[in-house]
Amino acid sequence: MKSRGTSCTLVVLAFLMLGFVGAREAAADPPKLVVLLVVDQMRGDYVARYGHQWTKGLHRLVSQGAWFSRAGYPYANTVTCTGHATISTGTFPATHGITGNSWFDSAEWRSVACSDVPGVTSISYGRPVTGANGPQHLRASTLADELRGQLPGPTRVVTMSVKARSAVMLAGRRAEAVTWFSPTAKGLVTSSHYTKGTVPFVEAFGRANPIDRDLSTPWTRALPVERYLFTDDGVGEAPPAFWTRTFPHAFGDASAPEAWAAWESSPRSDAYLGRLAASAVEALKLGQGAGTDFLGVSFSALDLVGHDFGPQSHEVQDVLVRLDETVGALLEVLDRLVGPDAYVVGFSSDHGVAAIPERLAADGLDAGRVPSDTIVKAAQQALQATLGPGTYRVRLHGADLVVEPAVSDALRAKPEAAAAVVRALRALPAVGVAYHAAELAQAAAAGDRDARAAWLGYHPGRSGDFVVYPRPHWLYVYGDGILAPGEGTSHGLPYTYDQHVPVILFGAGVRPGEYRRPATPADLAPTLAALCGIALPRPDGEVLVDALLPAGPARSVR
Repeated sequence: MKSRGTSCTLVVLAFLMLGFVGAREAAADPPKLVVLLVVDQMRGDYVARYGHQWTKGLHRLVSQGAWFSRAGYPYANTVTCTGHATISTGTFPATHGITGNSWFDSAEWRSVACSDVPGVTSISYGRPVTGANGPQHLRASTLADELRGQLPGPTRVVTMSVKARSAVMLAGRRAEAVTWFSPTAKGLVTSSHYTKGTVPFVEAFGRANPIDRDLSTPWTRALPVERYLFTDDGVGEAPPAFWTRTFPHAFGDASAPEAWAAWESSPRSDAYLGRLAASAVEALKLGQGAGTDFLGVSFSALDLVGHDFGPQSHEVQDVLVRLDETVGALLEVLDRLVGPDAYVVGFSSDHGVAAIPERLAADGLDAGRVPSDTIVKAAQQALQATLGPGTYRVRLHGADLVVEPAVSDALRAKPEAAAAVVRALRALPAVGVAYHAAELAQAAAAGDRDARAAWLGYHPGRSGDFVVYPRPHWLYVYGDGILAPGEGTSHGLPYTYDQHVPVILFGAGVRPGEYRRPATPADLAPTLAALCGIALPRPDGEVLVDALLPAGPARSVR
């Protein structure tokens, strides 16, 4: 991989070139449909831990696909928007520029959301909504963009998710349909960036499948209770007010906003997206035309549930059991309408998740929560001691510590002041890692793993002046609601539980099996591009050539 010029070597470059040549040889008969499936917050160890509960789609992907069981993100800011941009572009945040779900603009002293952009409006299939979502902040082209730009035949692009940022990042610049869910709209939404009005097949699907139909019966377990590991009422679980800590989980009356938020956070939103994806394949005849089409689906329920109930909960397990059914049904539609030898699937997750700190602490492990104000005050005191008395505005945004532009300039001119801030941060009991941004490149080149994780996620103008990570199993508690004191758990750090995710290839041109060599989700887009006979302009990921079949007649993986 090429990571900003600091870690490229001739050996790696030679490997990538050879890998791409080998992959292009396998693209003599490119797939008719490329499918990217992303499961938000799916830890890599869920496959081994909970895979025995799956019998359909997830089971089929793992058992009949090319499963890279040691895959993970090499960067630190493991969050939704960043992960989706990495998967879709084959690049890391240092290249694609999406450093978080949001970043803090020090010049304007405000947060900027990753897909919120000026000049566009929301188009609702339900009640009117405000907001403006588009891909303008993305600084790399997506696989879908490149398929449309490089292939001779027409390429239709369709993406969907519960979250706007997920659907947008999977699509890129242009698409036939980019769709997400809004509790305010009580239905589906799109953006004027992609269309001037509602998309007919989405509108027809919404009329035929009213969401409020899902609200009449509670969410219950799909399997007998004894099939689930751990307990249904774990230490530290913190569900929203409309749910209790144990099954069943009711949705309430459709007139209440909480009912729609509950639906969004349940496996029923995943199932709805699965049916919408199948409808897109049928209505638009995706994978059945002259060109190679693209379908991207991001399932969000696991993330919403995981934050509240934690990775050991019955709720997380049940979301996966039901997602297994949803993915299985979608694969069956693809088999029937496109053909099992005519489509290829890339499957991954945007990030993992930490265990609930209170649960770990109850077991005697070092875990807990630290208020963000603790970090801010330590930095302010160090600035006052080194730059002189005064009021210094400091903001901890994720793991980025941001100061005002004039202070940032002063720190660059006076490295000993920046070093004093770093020492003050590292002296805090809950802090595991702290760096000044100016030292990241050199530390990364010297082999510092944590510095490299920060450097791969660093993008000038969007990343902080300092990066500050708590110790493993510790979480920040922010006063602005990023992680409220009562929320169960979160993610976004350079630790295995956040970085390790599944990476799977399945379908046309793929050699099934478990592959235990390292890989990253950034490898999916270059590999899928190679299967289609195109090249991404500047990938950080590599072609997973060992998982590709040699050129020849189309082969079934069933």
